[in-house]
Amino acid sequence: MDNPASICELPLSNSKTEAKADPAFSGTTTTATDSPTSTRPQTPSIFPPSGAANKPGSEGNGSHPVDLNGLSWPSIGAEKRRNESEEEREARLAKMSGAVKTLLECIGEDPDREGLLKTPERYAKALMFLTKGYDESMNNIMNGAIFNEDHEEMVIVRDIDVYSLCEHHLVPFCGKVSIGYIPNQRVLGLSKLARVAEMFSRRLQLQERLTKQIAIALDEILHPQGVAVLIEASHQCMVMRGVQKPGSKTITSFMLGRFRTDPKTREEFLSLVK
Repeated sequence: MDNPASICELPLSNSKTEAKADPAFSGTTTTATDSPTSTRPQTPSIFPPSGAANKPGSEGNGSHPVDLNGLSWPSIGAEKRRNESEEEREARLAKMSGAVKTLLECIGEDPDREGLLKTPERYAKALMFLTKGYDESMNNIMNGAIFNEDHEEMVIVRDIDVYSLCEHHLVPFCGKVSIGYIPNQRVLGLSKLARVAEMFSRRLQLQERLTKQIAIALDEILHPQGVAVLIEASHQCMVMRGVQKPGSKTITSFMLGRFRTDPKTREEFLSLVK
């Protein structure tokens, strides 16, 4: 079980906050009143005891970007997948392999020919890897790498490779994400920005949602002065099929805090990630 206090255990300094009780948690929720996201329920500053994660109805609770178990926007089966035994995992793979074999038959192939004999099992394992972000825990990803630091200038990690699957056609889209934030007395280990992007991309996704989820999760965890995320990606659903336009790129952005309210700050970020 993850350490429930591992993400947000450091105190928040010099920020305007309003404490509100949340019956879904045993702790206190912190809401930044000067944030564009202040109308949303906020993640608790310190996660509740691990036992609280087992309350009925906690699985799939979409009201918090990071839930009681450290899962972020979990799908309906995320908790079950994450905690399954080895026998249950083998049964899951067998069920998936059977479905792939049926698909091969439906497209007119012979799943019993030599080249396809092990394809159903291979594809099942590959799909589990490509969607591993569903059951990854923000607690494990952060691993205590949030530090008190008197730094209030922009921090940017750019050109992070991301690979995801379009949820409409189950074909890949891939590209680069650039993430920036302005600390509020707390900084995050640089590799964690890439790990957060990796976790959200390893799901069935829309690029618009992926951009937003990365930004909001970092805002919840760090309570910074602002967060900015920019993604540029190529979608195989536009290249391999449909309109068939190779070379086309899709660019999405999501800004919070000073990046949203201050045009000069936003312009600086956009110029630095070009």
